[in-house]
Amino acid sequence: MKLIIPTLCLVLWLGCGGSPPAPAPPVEAPPEAPADTAFALRSDAFADGQAIPARYTCEGLDLSPPLAWTPPPPGTLSLALLVRDPDAPDPAAPTRTWTHWLLLNLPPAAGVLPEQAGNESRTGVPAGALDGLNDWGRGGWGGPCPPVGRHRYQFLLFALDTLLPLRADWSREELELLGETRALAVAQVTGTYQKSAP
Repeated sequence: MKLIIPTLCLVLWLGCGGSPPAPAPPVEAPPEAPADTAFALRSDAFADGQAIPARYTCEGLDLSPPLAWTPPPPGTLSLALLVRDPDAPDPAAPTRTWTHWLLLNLPPAAGVLPEQAGNESRTGVPAGALDGLNDWGRGGWGGPCPPVGRHRYQFLLFALDTLLPLRADWSREELELLGETRALAVAQVTGTYQKSAP
C-alpha cells in the first residue's frame, strides 16, 4: 500500500494537467576577467633582437629611435628609461656597461617617445621629464658606436612607484639600484649593432 500511494498521487497529478517541475537552469560560469596585458616596450625602428638601423647610430644621423609602450601597472608614479650596452668595449671580452641614454620622471600616461626625443631638440619629450647622465658625461641620447664586434643595446623602461628628485646628475647605477626596490615592472626591447667594415 505504501508503494501504491505515491504512484497514484503522481498519476492523478499528471492527469489533472500538471507538469513535472522544470529543471533548474544551468549555473552560468562567471565572465572571465580580461587577461592582464604585460607591460611591454617596442620600437618601430627595429624588432626585438634585430639590428638597429644606421640612422640611429654614430654612422648615421645619431637620432634616438622611436619608442612606444603599453600602460604601466597600477600604482606607477613615473617611468624611467635606460639604454645601455653591456658588451663594451668588446662583446668577446666585455669589461663594462656603457650608458647611452637616461630619461627620468616620464609621466605614466605617456605612451610614446618619438624619433629624436633624446636629441637636442627633445622632440616629444613630456613636460617634467629630466635627463640623467650618459657615459659621454652629458644628458640625452648617444647612439651605438661600438669599437669592435656586434653589441647589444638594451632599452629598459622602469615603472616606478615614486617620482625622482629633480637632479641633472642621475646615473645608470643609481637607477638600476632604485629599480631593484621601487620598480613595479620593467619592460625591455633589445637591438644590436656592428659598425660597417671600413
